[in-house]
Amino acid sequence: MPIKFKPTEKRYDRRTGKRSIIYSYMKATPKKDLFDYINSSNATPKKKHKVLKELQRRGIKVAWS
Repeated sequence: MPIKFKPTEKRYDRRTGKRSIIYSYMKATPKKDLFDYINSSNATPKKKHKVLKELQRRGIKVAWS
């Protein structure tokens, strides 16, 4: 199973009466959102590690300052 960035979201369209499910996988998340999450104060260590592994998979080096 792919790694998720956020929990699955269920949206209900009141106009049509249909429900849609939105998945947010780590590999589909933009690079800017991943860096914003790493630098946020409420980031958990477990999820930070997953984000760093995803950036490494993409070939992006993280420079800590």
